[in-house]
Amino acid sequence: MMSSTAPPDMPAGDGDGDMETLPLASDYASVASTFDPLLSSAAAAASPPSPTIAAAAAFPLSPSSSSSFVDPPSYADVAASSSSSPRSASASASASPRSAASDYALIAVSDPTPEAEPAATSLVPGSAPTYISYLVTSARRGDHRRHAVRRRFRDFVTLADRLAEAFRGHFVPPRPDKNTVESQVMQRDEFVAQRRAALERYLWRLAEHPAIGPSDELRVFLQAEGKMPLPSTTDVASRMLDGAARLPRQLLAGEEAVAAPQEVVQPAKGGRDLLRIFKELKQSVVSDWGGVRPPLVEEDKEFLDKKQKLQDWEQQLTSASQQAEALVKAQQDMGETMGALGLAFIKLTKFETEEAMYDSQRIRAADSKRIATAAVKASRACRDLNTQTVKYLDTLHEHLGIMLSVHTAFSDRASALLTVQTLMSDLASLQLRIEKLEAAASKIFGGDKSRLRKVEELRETIRATEDAKCCALREYERIKENNRSELNRLDREKKEDMLEMIKGYVTSQAAYAEKIVEGWETVAEETSGYARRSDNNIAW
Repeated sequence: MMSSTAPPDMPAGDGDGDMETLPLASDYASVASTFDPLLSSAAAAASPPSPTIAAAAAFPLSPSSSSSFVDPPSYADVAASSSSSPRSASASASASPRSAASDYALIAVSDPTPEAEPAATSLVPGSAPTYISYLVTSARRGDHRRHAVRRRFRDFVTLADRLAEAFRGHFVPPRPDKNTVESQVMQRDEFVAQRRAALERYLWRLAEHPAIGPSDELRVFLQAEGKMPLPSTTDVASRMLDGAARLPRQLLAGEEAVAAPQEVVQPAKGGRDLLRIFKELKQSVVSDWGGVRPPLVEEDKEFLDKKQKLQDWEQQLTSASQQAEALVKAQQDMGETMGALGLAFIKLTKFETEEAMYDSQRIRAADSKRIATAAVKASRACRDLNTQTVKYLDTLHEHLGIMLSVHTAFSDRASALLTVQTLMSDLASLQLRIEKLEAAASKIFGGDKSRLRKVEELRETIRATEDAKCCALREYERIKENNRSELNRLDREKKEDMLEMIKGYVTSQAAYAEKIVEGWETVAEETSGYARRSDNNIAW
């Protein structure tokens, strides 16, 4: 890493501790041509020595200072230190306007600690499976107490499942992926640091959400002591086993053929009712492939228009994100190339100084040192600029992540609509069966008691189905309202985020470009003697 203080053998410069420079005299060209056999001419050799010879000899270049160059910090180091630091991650999240308006003043994920699985047994001591737990610290605004709990990644998965069930139709921020392959490829410490930062950002996104931030689900996760219990509503394996055990009784004995009201408000997939899954699958196939118009369709034109615009927006966002990655790579290469150029000129300076026989060679060594200094400064600026570019253009990646939440919310809406369509189709089918049974019973004198009893059973089923349909319809309307409010919120935040991104990106590009230009302009002024000599040669 490059130090900000000058080495002991280097005189302090203009604040950066850069290499010393030699002032160029106005007759730089005559000095160079007189004392350099490669540049000497008959006319130049006949001219008397210039007073600048003494000045050049009075400021010899130090060999040690010419080689005192350390490669500047790499972009990877800068980017990693800015993204993986707990302090920087917390500061950047709490400094955002939306996090400042949340119910939480502090959310921090720190102290990753390996722990052994409680039920794990191993024949070899010390080889039991382990996992990483994180210390989650939080504090609500207006509350001086701080809550600190231990959570593992599985607990974050449980939290995400609970939120997905409780906030259908909302744009719930997606949790970080498990990244099993990445954990095998990357170094353990690096992977844990990245996951810690990602989990902290995830909790802040939840806290910033107007509906999830004040929720009991998030509060329990941040404050409840002990391990997070896995609720039965999220145990997918047990639900599927229960559904497989109930299916024969539903098909043969008609047991619980109608979904309970508390079940229809949740999606069919992953539920205990496999018969409902098959019915909704049938309804979907009939509507999509059979050309049969369902009893209820999506007629919200405003929603359909916004949905199509969001799909187009996602395509443009993906393209912009790819170009942003290419820009970051190009700026990284520029910074590394500038650093290599500075190192090359440092070596050239050292060679010229050690092998110099004439003062003009020492002057050229001073010029090489100036170029090396400017190249090193430009390399630093490019790398710092790249860090700023990642900071601002990361908004594109964040909004791509939001699109995952948007798709999930729209899927909740489609699933709720499919449930209502299926129940309405079931009601129509049941009503048709009653009409057929009544028609058949009317042909028999005195009525067919078995058919009439079956009619009463079907009417009871219709009443239960009506109750389920009303619950499903209310859930569908609730999800529609959640979609509407979330789309409005997304429009506001998108405008704010994009404006902030553009302002920050343009400002940083202009500032660092000006800084680099100033460095090279200084070199151009200090080496202007070359230009005057070239003009004199042309005139001669």
